[in-house]
Amino acid sequence: MTAATPRKNFAWISRNTVLLALASLFADISTEMLYPVLPIFLTQTLHASGGVVGLIDGIAQATQNIVQGLSGWLSDRLQKRKSIALAGYLLAAVAKPLTGAATIWPVVLGARFVERLGTGFRSAPRDALIASSVAECHRGKAFGLEGIGDNFGAFLGPLLAVLLLTALQVDIRWIFYLAFVPGLLAFLMVALVREQPLAVAAKATIDVNLRRFPRAYWTYLLVIALFGVGNSSNAFLILQTQDIGASLETTVLIYAGFNLVAALISYPAGSLADRFGRKGVLLASFIIFLIAYSGFAAIRNIYLIGLLFAFYGLYQGIFRSVGKAFASDFVPQPLRASSIGWYSSTVGLLELVASLVAGQLWDHVSHEAVFIYGAIFAVVGCVGLLALIPWQTDRDRASTAS
Repeated sequence: MTAATPRKNFAWISRNTVLLALASLFADISTEMLYPVLPIFLTQTLHASGGVVGLIDGIAQATQNIVQGLSGWLSDRLQKRKSIALAGYLLAAVAKPLTGAATIWPVVLGARFVERLGTGFRSAPRDALIASSVAECHRGKAFGLEGIGDNFGAFLGPLLAVLLLTALQVDIRWIFYLAFVPGLLAFLMVALVREQPLAVAAKATIDVNLRRFPRAYWTYLLVIALFGVGNSSNAFLILQTQDIGASLETTVLIYAGFNLVAALISYPAGSLADRFGRKGVLLASFIIFLIAYSGFAAIRNIYLIGLLFAFYGLYQGIFRSVGKAFASDFVPQPLRASSIGWYSSTVGLLELVASLVAGQLWDHVSHEAVFIYGAIFAVVGCVGLLALIPWQTDRDRASTAS
């Protein structure tokens, strides 16, 4: 009986869930090989300014978040999950070597736009493929398996970049060229998926009938916007880490540690939010952001910055897992996918605004001003969350929304 129990516990795992988890693993290895290297490539190889770094990363992240909601709508309308997901994985893979071949920053902007377009395009149909590959009672575990692949890839990608830069002494441009390989492997994993005829709604769509959403939902988005005005691209944390004297390899390793902390906290944060309510856990993420940004403005010690960057990973993991869940709490069931779509669009657009402002502060005021600016709006976000969102249990919100 004991020998059969482990097999029974994992009997829900299907061919598709494994393939899609591997796709997320390879896709995130490909993406995270480049992310900590890109700001340095822009500023040191292409001699771009901080403003350009903010522009490129802000547009890239906004594109991903907005397209994610639109692709969910398209996937639901056409009932074509696999083909849309494949197109997204292919676009994201092809754009990476194009970035490395750039000799001027506008080419990087175009390539990053295409890469994030592909990333946003694939997310919702991939989620629907996962959901349709297992019974409803096992969907949480199926998405958890995909999350393991995603987060582990985010940790392995920077480590692989360090290995290539140090042990093999490859040129920084080759990091972008080689990132195509795991990107292609991700595409091939999805190509092997067998699409199920069962219709399952994508996790993120955008409903354009705005009057259907309750006022409490828009109040929550206002709070997210107030906080998001100061939440600029993580590229500035990477640039600041190197600006105080960290080598390229050390900077990438610190970023890998940040990803590891974010991955490790994601599930516990979601569990705490389910048990004790979203507001307190989300508030904790805002406070962590405030402490981290204040530290980046004041600290010039590499070791302390490394620890602070890892601490900032707590914010990243908590905000990603709790923010979307909180957005869906304010609306009835038929609008949950759209609520996440509009939430993602709000986060993306405000990150673009914040990154553009941060780029100007970096170039024309001081590097520390970027983080002071972010810390100020973290305080505004905390006040908004405390003042505008009531302390209700998840059960109370659910019954109110219904």
